[in-house]
Amino acid sequence: MMKSFEEFQTFGKDGFEACVASTNALNKGFQAIAQEAAEFSRKSFEKGTAAFEKLAAAKSFDKAIEAHQSFAKESYEHLVAQMSKMNELYMSTAKEAYKPFEASMAAFGVKAPK
Repeated sequence: MMKSFEEFQTFGKDGFEACVASTNALNKGFQAIAQEAAEFSRKSFEKGTAAFEKLAAAKSFDKAIEAHQSFAKESYEHLVAQMSKMNELYMSTAKEAYKPFEASMAAFGVKAPK
């Protein structure tokens, strides 16, 4: 329970500052995620173009199948690696956005996520 008006003001001010810090952390995190997604898209397009050129230059059906299989395997491996990286970015963004609220949540008995 609030004992005085000053404590209520402090509580409100701290909440506002935590909200601003959380919003800034979210903004930075989403910018990093967007940059990572754009970079992955650019690289994927370049690799797809190179694979198409390799397929078009294939002298036999066997060479074309081999080039396609190589491209498919490499694309899958890059996708799995990218998904792991994006997961890490999302998790770190969420943790950074929650940090400003940890102290006030602890006062209410809410534990931080792991």
